[in-house]
Amino acid sequence: MKSRIRKCLNCERYTLKEKCPVCGKETANPLPPRFSPVDRYGEYRRRLKNG
Repeated sequence: MKSRIRKCLNCERYTLKEKCPVCGKETANPLPPRFSPVDRYGEYRRRLKNG
């Protein structure tokens, strides 16, 4: 099931639109990606996180 709710990256309000109706900035999906044990890019993501 695809999530329809989106979160503004600027003012942190929730909306269903691609752009925030308040500030006009782009919105993004607020949910984290699904976990997969076969994660091809997990090693690189952990390297960026840990520095």
